[in-house]
Amino acid sequence: MIQAKGYAAQSAETDLAPWNFERREIGPHDVLIEIAYCGVCHTDLHQIKNEWFPGVFPMVPGHEIVGKITQIGLHVKKFKTGDLGGVGVMVDSCMECDDCKNHQEQFCQVSAVQTYNSTGHDGLPTYGGYSNNIIVREEFVHHISDKLNLAGVAPLLCAGITTYSPLRKWKVGKGHKLAIVGLGGLGHMGVKFGVAFGAEVTILSTSESKREAAKALGAHHFVVTKNADELAAVKGTFDFILDTVAANHDINLYLPLLHTNGTFITVGMPVEPFQVPSFSLSGGNKTVTGSGAGGLAETQEMLDFCVEHDITSDIELIDIKDIHPAFERMVKGDVRYRFVIDMATLK
Repeated sequence: MIQAKGYAAQSAETDLAPWNFERREIGPHDVLIEIAYCGVCHTDLHQIKNEWFPGVFPMVPGHEIVGKITQIGLHVKKFKTGDLGGVGVMVDSCMECDDCKNHQEQFCQVSAVQTYNSTGHDGLPTYGGYSNNIIVREEFVHHISDKLNLAGVAPLLCAGITTYSPLRKWKVGKGHKLAIVGLGGLGHMGVKFGVAFGAEVTILSTSESKREAAKALGAHHFVVTKNADELAAVKGTFDFILDTVAANHDINLYLPLLHTNGTFITVGMPVEPFQVPSFSLSGGNKTVTGSGAGGLAETQEMLDFCVEHDITSDIELIDIKDIHPAFERMVKGDVRYRFVIDMATLK
């Protein structure tokens, strides 16, 4: 077994704390990554607190992982030692079902294995990136360019692909008016991708204080949703609304802002279910849809796009011992725009 150390929650009632554990031996198709940085996702907090479903404890969270490949299995063809590699929300799947064959491995219906809080095909629990290393099947590791700031690349493995994927699916681009709800870890990536795709981008926020920050990211317009006049001015104008908010909220505030045949896309995954009157949808042929991360090929496509367009996440680098203050600030929206753990601080 491979020795590892990280931060783990021993139960849903305990805080993250240092924990030594073991990872499986490196198989013929595996790579060992020495983790340099791991992004902090709201999902991490949801899962260690059992807010979505019963967790697998002890739990080492983290699924925005980048680092250097230090060892490879005998039959690995995709990487060599010394390469940079990245791992996102999944580390294995059956590779045989319709979803896997259609490059949507994240929806594998047979044996999807998440990066943490999951059970691998070997029957062992998976542990995530709040740790010094990780062993992953080579197909589920992404090539990372050395042309971008490595710490800023880490959140692309979740926040990046989570916003890139639905914008690509719905072919958002030139001639479209795109609104983004929330300017946090997901929202700021939505701005960057929306602008890069050529859409006219508007931020919908409850906070006037974020107006200048939104413009600095490239947003064309900013609407304070608590301002009735500003909200009325954009009624029926947007082709797409990308809702990135993880906190519980009422989406009926936003549906009237869609143009006829407009699409509302949720990626924030709040705990409480949405309540949507049927007339809000039938009046204007509106669509409410969701999107969950992206497949392996699309994630690599996104990473390559980011290299071409010099896109990374705007981050605040933290010491791993400060993870709980970071969680508290994240819940309050007090970060621009993604916390990333410097895993050197684990040593």
